[in-house]
Amino acid sequence: MILPITPDLVPDPAILGGKAASLVRMARLGLPVPPAFVVPAAVSRERRAGDGLPPGLGAGLRDGISWLERETGRRFGGNPPLLVSVRSGAAVSMPGMMDTLLNVGLDAGAHRALAAQAGGGGLASTLATTLAAQFRDLIGPLPADPFAQLEAAVVAVLDSWNSRRARRYREAHGISHALGTAVTVQAMVFGNLGDRSGTGVLFTRNPLDGAPTPFGEWLPQAQGEAIVSGARTPQPLAALAEAMPEVHAALLAAGRRLEREERDAQDIEFTVEDGTLYLLQARTAKRAPAAALRMAVEMEAEGLVPRAEALARVTEAQLAQLVRPILSVTTDVAPLARGTPASPGAGAGRAVADGDALARLGAPAVLVRPLTSPEDVPAMMAAAAVVTAEGGATSHAAVVGRALGKPVVTGCGAAVLSLMGRQLTVCGSSGRVFDGLLPLAPPAVSPELRTYRGWLVEAGDKARLDAIGGGAW
Repeated sequence: MILPITPDLVPDPAILGGKAASLVRMARLGLPVPPAFVVPAAVSRERRAGDGLPPGLGAGLRDGISWLERETGRRFGGNPPLLVSVRSGAAVSMPGMMDTLLNVGLDAGAHRALAAQAGGGGLASTLATTLAAQFRDLIGPLPADPFAQLEAAVVAVLDSWNSRRARRYREAHGISHALGTAVTVQAMVFGNLGDRSGTGVLFTRNPLDGAPTPFGEWLPQAQGEAIVSGARTPQPLAALAEAMPEVHAALLAAGRRLEREERDAQDIEFTVEDGTLYLLQARTAKRAPAAALRMAVEMEAEGLVPRAEALARVTEAQLAQLVRPILSVTTDVAPLARGTPASPGAGAGRAVADGDALARLGAPAVLVRPLTSPEDVPAMMAAAAVVTAEGGATSHAAVVGRALGKPVVTGCGAAVLSLMGRQLTVCGSSGRVFDGLLPLAPPAVSPELRTYRGWLVEAGDKARLDAIGGGAW
């Protein structure tokens, strides 16, 4: 019922989920991946929501932990301590939609051992606080027994497949509810161990405009959830190059290799523990419509993908977004707020704080939040744009916003929260938030769009030609 992640495992996302399949592919390439095992997606498909742990899975989890102990030389509920992350992994990427728990297995004995290992109690206390908060928010009281923690975490991740937000996301993107989710249990590595530790995200190409240059963010002395959630505003990836150039070089080399192997831009989550690089996940990068177009055209020119595949990589909906009006005035109007341009485009409406306020308004609205979480996805889907006080270009709001095609500006500072009730215009391309409803204008036609339109004419693809105005230009 559980499968250790080894290079000889078939990396089938339908069985292992996308997350574990990516771990297999990275292991095959000899890239630095922490040991992990997976509960296959079939368990989720065969289980009814709320049923608890399926029969036999408890014993399977113990077998998996025994394998991790042999691989790491650590002990779950022992010394030196083994802690694990418990993550969802559907066959189709659903960023930010399902639950993750970190530091599972941290009992009193592991707390003491970690405090001794790290030269003080700060790390252990931070991990314990994170674990307790996750259990409080997602499950309930934190069990003292490590295996009870693990079983509860696995059940929570399985149940998150059927959460309201996940179902809404699948319905919006045409993803079958019947797929189910795998659950990946992976040995923890610690980005908050010391000065030479941290966490980050690397895109092998820019997910905003498609430029063929590395793009990412880095957060020293932090675990992965801090950067993904947007709870802390990260630094540019150049900060990692300055602090640890050898790690930065190894990361970019791994990204280039993965992009060549997968023949598409990659979104890579990584952790650095005391100067050692670990890759936690690699998946096809979510991208804004302009980036999808540029990547398709340039990858075809590079010979990375054939013409037919490049054509298929830009959807009709993305093409329609490319010709929507954009903000026509940005230079001579002073913005109310500035932040990170996290998802391009423009949107306008009255600032609201949550989905309930948006529903009551019954008119175009801008969702303004300290940061977003999976619970905010229905409101994000309905909003004209999203603005957050915290976070960066790889936070939850940014990644989900790009997937939804919504303009997003992140990291504007706490003052943006005082704008509730005001009419705002949001420019996700420049990272600015303006007072009032500013004029919009048709966008310029890019060289990539002209090239792609020529392909559509050759292919006789009327539906996608109509999405960009047919023969009108």
